[in-house]
Amino acid sequence: MRAAYRVRLVANLVNGSTLAGVLVAAAGRARLVRGRDGLLIGDRYRLPVPPAPAFTLGNVIMTRAGRDVLLGQEALLAHEARHATQFACCAGLVMLPLYFTAAGLSWVLTGDFGSRNVFERRAGLADGGYTDRPLRPVLARWAGWARRAQRAGGAGRAGRVPAGRRRRRQA
Repeated sequence: MRAAYRVRLVANLVNGSTLAGVLVAAAGRARLVRGRDGLLIGDRYRLPVPPAPAFTLGNVIMTRAGRDVLLGQEALLAHEARHATQFACCAGLVMLPLYFTAAGLSWVLTGDFGSRNVFERRAGLADGGYTDRPLRPVLARWAGWARRAQRAGGAGRAGRVPAGRRRRRQA
């Protein structure tokens, strides 16, 4: 196992997120099996929440379809492994409120929980089965207006220097 995966494994053990993953797997009657790179797979997770085909807590990846199906979907497995790394970087369970905030912001911006969610984008949208959706129409119009205003001369009045305070050219 690479050193980076060992660091992720230890960090997620110390921060408690892997223990939380093991407890959630037990609650969902999933059978824990070893995956690669220090990951555990909660095989045939049975609880209805969350509705995703796979999700990660610490170094534990839960899947409804079963380990063999997940191992056959390399992109999804890589996506979930990136989430395990995110748990290590975000001090474990602290990631959950951050993730849900990012999901809410994504929904406000696009009507989709994953599209503009920074955690899903960093884990690879397409690998996780997400699509990159555009901003809601009203927000897209506002963003277009802001870009045009910026190109036309800056940030409006706040970016201008008052006439009496202009610098003189030095010769």
